[in-house]
Amino acid sequence: MASYPIWWSLAVGHQYSSLGTQPILCGSIPGLVPKQLRFCRNYVEIMPSVAEGVKIGIQECQHQFRGRRWNCTTVNDNLAIFGPVLDKATRESAFVHAIASAGVAFAVTRACAEGSATICGCDTRHKGPPGEGWKWGGCSEDVEFGSMVSREFADARENRPDARSAMNRHNNEAGRMSLNDNMFLKCKCHGLSGSCEVKTCWWSQPDFRVIGDYMKDKYDSASEMVVEKHKESRGWVETLRPKYNYFKPPTERDLVYYESSPNFCDPNPETGSFGTRDRICNLTSHGIDGCDLLCCGRGHNTRTEKRKEKCHCIFHWCCYVSCQECVRVYDVHTCK
Repeated sequence: MASYPIWWSLAVGHQYSSLGTQPILCGSIPGLVPKQLRFCRNYVEIMPSVAEGVKIGIQECQHQFRGRRWNCTTVNDNLAIFGPVLDKATRESAFVHAIASAGVAFAVTRACAEGSATICGCDTRHKGPPGEGWKWGGCSEDVEFGSMVSREFADARENRPDARSAMNRHNNEAGRMSLNDNMFLKCKCHGLSGSCEVKTCWWSQPDFRVIGDYMKDKYDSASEMVVEKHKESRGWVETLRPKYNYFKPPTERDLVYYESSPNFCDPNPETGSFGTRDRICNLTSHGIDGCDLLCCGRGHNTRTEKRKEKCHCIFHWCCYVSCQECVRVYDVHTCK
């Protein structure tokens, strides 16, 4: 079984689709350690948000990596939803742990603010004095509670004294910290005809795409580590230290890894690589999504594709838009 959380499978397939209609049976969720099982039974009403968080994390991963050789593909009918890809301590593993943990914190925080869970609500602790021309109002999102849930649940299985647990804990926390770092003040105007004589403001999480972009930058600049063993009272403990002393050491907000990634060019059942054959590539790009790099030098095929699109749209007073339907021909390039 994969060395990453198989409870992530709760976010895909039939289990996810039944979350809103059937009571959650914590004992039926695969891969839970005893601490997670207790948490699930004590806080069962927020478990749909935990699953939703993993789901939006996976979707964001697939968006961020859509033009790369590894595109965050999930595997159907397998509890290890990414296959063997994340078994190694690569930067891909680092990103997925971070974005999934951030997703759980995000979804729980949002659910609390929307009132869909009774054990949590709005944040009233970190307000401080209002600024000029505005006052506190609305519902500030309690990202500390969401992060606590993510930490208690997602990190529960990462208590082993080995390097992989240390890496997962670090990256999980880096993902959660991205939420704190990107909170912003959201305001609403009040007054005659929207004159904004008074504004009420509250702390809000950004769109999750902001978190995805932020963590993708962290992926690109992830720090390679080496594993060290230490003898402690509880036995041998593995820790991580930066591989290169001449680079700036990683902070708690950076991603870390200690194993190299496969090239993902060719299918390989051992690494979980699906290869890039038949993937759509960008002929004009010189980046990783371009046909040269994405196709790993194998070349590409080109076909034409007809698509129906709205065109010649006209705005009519008042108030609707009418459009014609045009057929346009596009070149589609796929890897050989």
